[in-house]
Formats: sequence, structure tokens, C-alpha cells
Amino acid sequence: MKHSAFRNSQESFLSDSLAGFIAQHPDATWHDAGFIGRSTPLRTADDKPAVAVISGGGSGHEPMHAGFIGQGMLAAACPGLLFTSPNAVQVSEATQWADQGRGVLHIVKNYTGDVMNFTVARNAAEAVDTRSVLVADDIATEGTGEGPGRRGTGATILVEKVAGAATYRGDDLDKVTELAKRTADQSRSMSVALGSGFLPTTGRETFDLDDGHMEVGVGIHGEPGTHTEKVDNAHAIVATVLEKLGAALDINSGDEVVCLVNGLGGTTPLELSLVFGEASAQLAEKGITVVRSMVGNFVTAVNMHGVSITLLKADDELLELIDAPTSAPAWPHTLGGAKQVESARITFEDELPSEGEENQWLSDFVGRVQSSIEELTELDRKAGDGDFGTNMEAALESIKLPLRGADDEIFTGLAKRFLVLAGGTSGAVFGSFFNDMARAETLAEGLSSAAEFIQELGGAQRGDCTMLDALIPAAEKAQEIGAERPDEQTLQALYEAAREGVEETGKIAAKKGRASYLGDRSKGVIDPGALVVSWLFGGQALSAD
Repeated sequence: MKHSAFRNSQESFLSDSLAGFIAQHPDATWHDAGFIGRSTPLRTADDKPAVAVISGGGSGHEPMHAGFIGQGMLAAACPGLLFTSPNAVQVSEATQWADQGRGVLHIVKNYTGDVMNFTVARNAAEAVDTRSVLVADDIATEGTGEGPGRRGTGATILVEKVAGAATYRGDDLDKVTELAKRTADQSRSMSVALGSGFLPTTGRETFDLDDGHMEVGVGIHGEPGTHTEKVDNAHAIVATVLEKLGAALDINSGDEVVCLVNGLGGTTPLELSLVFGEASAQLAEKGITVVRSMVGNFVTAVNMHGVSITLLKADDELLELIDAPTSAPAWPHTLGGAKQVESARITFEDELPSEGEENQWLSDFVGRVQSSIEELTELDRKAGDGDFGTNMEAALESIKLPLRGADDEIFTGLAKRFLVLAGGTSGAVFGSFFNDMARAETLAEGLSSAAEFIQELGGAQRGDCTMLDALIPAAEKAQEIGAERPDEQTLQALYEAAREGVEETGKIAAKKGRASYLGDRSKGVIDPGALVVSWLFGGQALSAD
């Protein structure tokens, strides 16, 4: 499968991207030798010349490395082509430019191209006192034959932060090197991906992955993992990763760690937060304290749907340097530890009655919705944002049928469920609908009152392709026949009136709600809210059509 990307041309993509990055960076300048350097002087906190820290690697890992240029982190970064190491000339020129007479530290990820080009660069810049620290934190490639061994991944930015903070503190090259090496030695990472990314230059996916499977041990260059497994839940995935990281670092109860949960470019913040919550809770169960946490996209593989977890076995000096201020724009402004939090759920006391006679009418209604969640979602996806089925599920899915009790009692319970559990537009309008139905003396009164209030609430009218296109005809029919109770004949008459309104929504463009953003593209799709209103009176669930 080929994907599209925002670009002017395949050839200019990288240079255009770098230009845009430099335009937004408050302390970055492009050098024609092929590196990005700080615009401001490289000085210590007491305004003396500082040791310089530089790094680099293939593009596609943003914000690493260029996003970590700034006071208290990198002096310069050398970007290569997509997933390709920078060349030796770039690194050599950056080294000579950055040197303030106190030496330069190279932070190098353990990939063959990076290691070779940084080595050649050090030899070329022989007049500069240069040291090198190799970052090799990825345990997935440990012990894989005669290859280069562990790759350099998420821990790289922790090494850059510690080294950069030490230079700003005024440490000499030997001390900066020792601290950077300690950070690298005490860090390990592992990654898992649920989907491949694609190269924005070609649109081609970087590897194939069967549905329902995940790549374990992926790298940051779009390569697949060491093996493929069936997708498991997040708790199990995190447990597997932490077990391997803990063994690799010999972490035990009483130890303190920095925990970095890093997205590989295509993973949502919600997923990353969930993974961190699992990691912090599982570490706490083992007696291991997360003293600093980082969650976000820091070391990416362009847009891969994956996550890496990095643990750094912390000590007081490393924590002091991690906490030190930096002007690097990609480093988080505030780092906390990890609080133990129970699952963040809304407290809800169900008001649906649990006793009384079986209520067949409203049981049938809830059953129709429960069995049509996916179909309702698909309708809303075609002419909206696809959340309608999810909202119906949140309000109704946990109800055990049959419902029992009087109509007004059940309507009160349904109203609370929509207002508290569903949220969004659906929660407000259906919660209000059922509240009015609960308060009314007759069926006709409840439907008319609800239609009037919902029109005032959202400003919609009949013909705007909303639930009102079914509710108003039903209310008018109820007034016409003097509907008091939901007997079979009354419900059939109301269903026929509401169903005509539902069918009309498929012929018009939406004027309210998110479907209205699509204009004429929303034509031909019936409104799912109107459909659910009609189901209050009868009809069949979509799954039964």
C-alpha cells in the first residue's frame, strides 16, 4: 500500500523539512557543510568556554537529534538522509566548528554507518581533543550472532541530556565523557510495533505485517522486529518488555529508574499514556520506583505505530543532570516521577430499577441499539466523525436485559446514563430526550416537550438531518392520535411516522452536527440519531436487516 505525504517533491523533501525546522528553532543555524549548530555561544553557566557535545544520525527520528540542540544539551547535530547516517565530512566540520578549546564529545548510536563515519571524522579533526560514547541500549539485538550487537535507540536522548547538562555546569571533557558513558551503560530499551510506517519520500510501507500481529524488537529505521507475535493486550505487552529490561539491567526491589515511554511516530498520546500507566504500576508492584518519567514522541521511526520503553538505572548525580534546565525545544519542561493512580473512571451509580415487571417495550429498544453498535458507527463514519456508535455503547452496552420497572423509572435511568457515560452531543440530546419522557404524563406530552427542548438546545430544525427528523414527526403523530401509553397500535403509528423522517435524512445534506462539515457529501446516508429515535417505537436492529 502506498501513502501520501506533505511534500513539494521527493528530491526536496529533506531539505525543505530541515529549513522548516530551523525556521522554528530559537537557537539553530544551518551550516552549508551539512550540520545544524547553535546560534548562541557555547558557554558554561559562569560564562566560560564549554565542552561541546554533538550527535547525529539519519533523518526520520525527529525530534532527535536537532530538536535537542540548545543550552544544556547539544551544540550541533548532523542530519543524514532518511534512515542513513551522516557522512564523515559533516561530522568533522561540526566538530571543528563546535570546539571552544575544551574538546568535543561525540554521542554515537551503535549502527555500522554511524560508528564508521564518526570514527573517520575524529581522525580528520585530529587537532580537536575528541572523545566518543557509544549508545547501545536496544536489548532486542543483544547476542544476535556476529553482528554489531545492541542498537542505539531511545536512551540516546538521555545520554545527550546528561552530557549537555554537565558541559553547562562546567565539567571538563573527561568528566562529561564519564557521565555520558555511565548513562549509556545504565540504560536499556525495547520496542514493539503494531504497524509499519512509510517513507514520506516514496509512500511505501517499510515492512509488511499481518492483521492481528505485532513486530517485537523493531528498530528506529523502519526495519521489522526480531520476530512476530499475535497482538496481546497492553498489560501483557508491557509486562514482557519490563521483564526483559529488568533482567538486562539487574533492576531489583528498592531501585530507582527513569522511565521513558517513547512513541515511534504513529502512536497516539492516549496510547503512550496508557503504556506508561501500565509500566509505572507494574514497576511499583516489583518495588521499583519511577523517579522521573518522560512520555511522548522523542526518538521516532518517521510514523511507525509502535512504542519503546527505556529504563535508566538512576543515581543522584544523573538525576541532577536530567533535572537541569535546558533550552532545547524538544526536551520536556517538567519531569515528574510516577504516582500510583487507580483506573481513571467516572463514578456512576446506575438508577435503572432492578425490580418490577419486565418492560418489553424499552427492553426491545435497548436491545436494538446494543446489537447495532458497529453498524451505527459505520453510518456515522460515512457522514460524521464515527463516534456515534461508541457513545451509544458507552451509555447502553452494560445494561442487562430485560429491563424491569415502570416507563418513567427506566427513562430516568437511561437519561442519567446518557448524560454521565456518553458525553458529546449524543449524551446531551438523548439524555435530555429521556429526561423529558420521564417527566411527562403522557407519551404525546413527552415527545413534544423533548422535541421543543432539543430544538432550543442545539438550534437544529426539522430538515437539518438530525434526530429531530424522526422525533418531530413522531411527536406530531402522537399529538394527532392523542397517544397516552405505548400500546402496540400507538407504537406502530409512531414508528411509521418516525421511519419516514429517517428515510428523508438520506436525501438531504446535514446542516447541524459534524456531518454538516461534509456538505453535500453527507447526502445518501441516513442519520444514525434519527434511526435510534425510530427504534424507540419499533423496527429491526441494523444487524438483523
